[in-house]
Amino acid sequence: MLIITIKQGKEKSLLEGDPWIYLSAIERVDGKFHEKMKFGATCLVRSSKGEFLARAGWSPKSQIRARVWSFDESEAVDHAMFKRRIQTALAKRLPLNAKPGKPQRLINAEEDQLPGLIVEYHAIQHGFLACQFQAAGVDAWKVAIVKTLIAETGCSNVYEHTDYLVRKGEGLSGGAGVLAGDEPPADLSDIT
Repeated sequence: MLIITIKQGKEKSLLEGDPWIYLSAIERVDGKFHEKMKFGATCLVRSSKGEFLARAGWSPKSQIRARVWSFDESEAVDHAMFKRRIQTALAKRLPLNAKPGKPQRLINAEEDQLPGLIVEYHAIQHGFLACQFQAAGVDAWKVAIVKTLIAETGCSNVYEHTDYLVRKGEGLSGGAGVLAGDEPPADLSDIT
């Protein structure tokens, strides 16, 4: 597992709950070369004194090198964590009640402890979930996220709506298209 050591004095924002870890705050990254190049790898974040600060998703090409998944040392970053976070976000915003032409926001990234993930419901035809995977961490967990969204909302049509500039800044390739179910009747970006 990658271990990020934060420069002395730069841990203040993390201790205050800021989920972004910028390249400029990192003293060093320990781990095998292939781990350092793996987009979305889970890493352990420590202070300059070696104290636990967080677990985060690694982004080797972004200026935001890591986005915090958890400040709780005992919380594992796994399928169960994503399921809990998605269920919590949806509990605040369900039932699905969007009106045609006005999407309903279901997941709002950092606000829902899912940095880089935005999900909206579009009430067209049988309904579509439009997802934006804007960070390497959520992109690495895309399959688990999509399966959970389908199970929790009952909406089987999932489309990836890509902001190419954001993904390029993360070092990720574009990837708009159908993730599950049917092709939407129109480009969802034209509907929003």
